[in-house]
Amino acid sequence: MNNFRNLDVWDKAVELATYVYQITENFPKTETYGLTSQMRRSAISISSNIAEGAGRGSKKEFSHFLNISMGSCYELETQLTISQNLQFLNGVDFEKISDKLIEIQKMIYSLRKSLNA
Repeated sequence: MNNFRNLDVWDKAVELATYVYQITENFPKTETYGLTSQMRRSAISISSNIAEGAGRGSKKEFSHFLNISMGSCYELETQLTISQNLQFLNGVDFEKISDKLIEIQKMIYSLRKSLNA
C-alpha cells in the first residue's frame, strides 16, 4: 500500500527508538529485564507497527496497525513517567523524549484520520 520509508512519522519513530536505547543504557543493571526492556520494546513497536501497517493491503488494516502503534506510544509514555519518578531519567532527557513522543502521537493521529476520511 505505502512505502513506510517515505513516511515522516516512521522516521521520527525510528529516531525515538534509537534515543530510548541510548538513554536506557544508563539505567541500573537491575532494570535490564524490567523498565529497560519494556521501554525498548514499546519504542520499537511504534515504528514496527507503522511499517507493518503500511505494507498491508487496505486503509482499514493500516489504520488498525496505527492504533497498535498509538497504544505503544501510551505504554512508553507511562514507562517514561515511572522512570522519571524513580530518578532513572533526568528532567532534560524526560522532556526531550516526551516532546518527541507527543509529536509522533500527533502525526499518527493525523495519518489515521486521513486514512479514515
